Amino acid sequence: MKLCRFSIKKETQPRVGLVVGEDVGSVIDLTAEGIDSLASLLEFEGLTGKLGRLSGLPLPRYERHQIHFLAPVERQEVWAAGVTYLRSKRARMEESDFSATAYDRVYEAERPEIFFKSMPEKVVPTGETVGIRSDAIWNVPEPELVLVCNSRGHIAGLSIGNDMSSRDIEGENLLYLPQAKIYERSCAMGPFVVVGASEDEAREWRISSRIMRGGETVFYGETSVGQIKRSFMELVSFLFRSQKFPHGACLLTGTGIVPPDTFTLQPLDEIIIEISGIGTLSNQVVIV
Repeated sequence: MKLCRFSIKKETQPRVGLVVGEDVGSVIDLTAEGIDSLASLLEFEGLTGKLGRLSGLPLPRYERHQIHFLAPVERQEVWAAGVTYLRSKRARMEESDFSATAYDRVYEAERPEIFFKSMPEKVVPTGETVGIRSDAIWNVPEPELVLVCNSRGHIAGLSIGNDMSSRDIEGENLLYLPQAKIYERSCAMGPFVVVGASEDEAREWRISSRIMRGGETVFYGETSVGQIKRSFMELVSFLFRSQKFPHGACLLTGTGIVPPDTFTLQPLDEIIIEISGIGTLSNQVVIV
């Protein structure tokens, strides 16, 4: 089952929706049943059963052309895990002049790399623009599976994320990581949160990233969720250590798709990220 946040076109009121059909034939407006918070809905035990019952009610439905998807976050902090794919470890070691061994060590270490990524109000939904820094010269998207957690640290759903990164800034010095990762329009998520899928199922999914420039594909890469080294709950357990997230949290799980060193994003590029079990996240690039 897929959940989303949306608004009706020409309106601003956020709504919570249940997607009907694999190709988003329509969206059931759960707000009409008094459910006005996606984060609160994800707190329910037996959520899939509840959604099954809601789908049978005579609630308003909207067709895809009638709505605008919003990012599937409200008050949740967004965090990210790094160097969870072998390909990511190699890329980070290659881009860094003097701190390459740090990436090698964290890939093998018991404790993963986890860092803050975004406040919820700064997360960009599908269809809106993502940013590249004006003071960076090597900018790339990082397509990632997102673990959507409730306040108890349970993985309530799965989504798609884009951890935009300035590789030249991060590679210059590890202490510059926040500047390379956290800036205006540096995080995109959505459009859906899939509930009811197990980790075993999710590890069969494929992640792909296509970058379009002037109507042509200038980069394409793909990998498998199954290539993530650590288990989902291992990553979440470290995030929730000595932490409280009263509204839940979203955790990006790292990328296994890395463009070549000669590639950098340009304004007006379109980034299209697909995860086979979830859907498509699409954003155009602007300079910020």
